[in-house]
Amino acid sequence: MTFDSLPEIAQSVIRQALDGGATDAECTMSDGEEFSVNVRMGEVETLKEAGSRGAGLRVLIGTRMGSSYTSDLTPDGIRQMVRSAIDLAAFTTADPHIGLPDPDEFGSIKTDLRLFSEDVANLPTDLKIETAKRAEAAALAFDPRITNSEGGSFDCNIGGRVFANSRGFAGAYRWTYCSVSAVPIATLNDSMERDFWYTIARNYAGLEDPEYVGRKAAERAVRRLGAVKVETQRAPIIFEPRVARSLLGNLFEAVEGRAIYREASFLAGKLGEKIADERITLIDDGTIPGLFGSEPFDDEGVPTRRTPVIERGVLKNYLLNTYTARKLGMKTTGNASRGITGNAGIGHGNFFLEAGDKTPEQILRSVKNGFYVTELIGSGVNTVTGDYSRGAVGMWIRDGELAFPVSEVTIASTLQEMLNGVAEIGSDLEFRGSVSAPTIMIGEMTVAGR
Repeated sequence: MTFDSLPEIAQSVIRQALDGGATDAECTMSDGEEFSVNVRMGEVETLKEAGSRGAGLRVLIGTRMGSSYTSDLTPDGIRQMVRSAIDLAAFTTADPHIGLPDPDEFGSIKTDLRLFSEDVANLPTDLKIETAKRAEAAALAFDPRITNSEGGSFDCNIGGRVFANSRGFAGAYRWTYCSVSAVPIATLNDSMERDFWYTIARNYAGLEDPEYVGRKAAERAVRRLGAVKVETQRAPIIFEPRVARSLLGNLFEAVEGRAIYREASFLAGKLGEKIADERITLIDDGTIPGLFGSEPFDDEGVPTRRTPVIERGVLKNYLLNTYTARKLGMKTTGNASRGITGNAGIGHGNFFLEAGDKTPEQILRSVKNGFYVTELIGSGVNTVTGDYSRGAVGMWIRDGELAFPVSEVTIASTLQEMLNGVAEIGSDLEFRGSVSAPTIMIGEMTVAGR
């Protein structure tokens, strides 16, 4: 059975569901192969190759829903999945908002999104292992204070998705990606620190050199040696891009439709209001070729799109699937997301903060006394109230330069104050995943230390 045969199976599932009494039905099918190798101190520590294939069905009988899934794609396995979904629908509670998108909402991006690369599918195993070894070796050779390693790794994934429903929509696409990372450990006297770096791309040729990955990881680990706890104070905070992405993750939780209709977000009811500094423009865009949050359609068969969430500080849109849109009296934004079964949740495409016009170096030089954050610890963010408090690691800034490493401190504020207190946005936006941000500077936050 090949990936090309899955669309016909999905159509067969839909026909069987309708014949069995469903008034509407959706079938999702997934197909994937993954490879992962981790080397430690030059030797292969773990190696995994795995494949998976499955189908999921959601049926509607009026306003009642049932779902089921299977990895058995034989005719018997499919029939059992269909029976289970229909039987389960009889036990669920009717919900007037449940249902498929309206017929005019279905569609798929026709542009080539460059999600699949043959070079990943054809990479030899020896090359994958050697790439991981090169990254770790470069880290270990960087500095004599790099005394140990949690490893170098190479991962790649080849996947595909098929979606069909009883309203006539059918679509399929495939994707690939690969990544290299290194996690060295630095030691000085009684101080031991670790850090990491990684590169990710849709194709092997798009990766940074493994030697660069290793050296960058080692440099970051070494500069953390001898970290101290600073005095409690109010100070400017600079989030490096890797850390700034987590702030965007908090904002996604605050603008996704489930949180909004439940009024479990500090941004509920604030559409059209200024909720951030005008430097902030936050975009969700699933249509950018080659990026990791791109796809031709969402998990309800609605085309992905570019949605401005915050535009020059004003809240413009929430991110919605069909169900949450109906609960709110709005239209889906093409953000339905799910596994192979059940009701769709909400996901994002490429969720990113638009870049500013200052380099990270210019932003750093503007700070006389502040904190450059390179890692956040814990999950002390409440998107209902906006309260923000997280453990932080990084470098203290003195007179525009990174002066010494800092750890065991907490940074605190509220998301409302942070959004309105943005002082600078960097020009260094890079897409190393589906959530991306440049350097962000907050004018002032509490740093709780000793």
